[in-house]
Amino acid sequence: MIPQLVSVRVKRPGRRRVRLWVPVVPAALLLSPILALAVLGGVVACLVYRIDAVRALVTGWRMVCALPGTRFDVEFSGTAVLVAVR
Repeated sequence: MIPQLVSVRVKRPGRRRVRLWVPVVPAALLLSPILALAVLGGVVACLVYRIDAVRALVTGWRMVCALPGTRFDVEFSGTAVLVAVR
């Protein structure tokens, strides 16, 4: 199952908290020309380095499907960023 929603929260000292919800499917549709170029570039890189392109694409897809439930927390000098994939 592919991720459906990515939520991003940013906490900054002395400022309002920022919270964004990004639906994955509409964002992927909007970015599809860039995604198509990235996949094409990946296939060309696989051919240059003699890696099986189909296996690389399948592995990448499996990684995307494993993302739901993942959380990234980063804190630096008082600013905290939380990214949750659902």
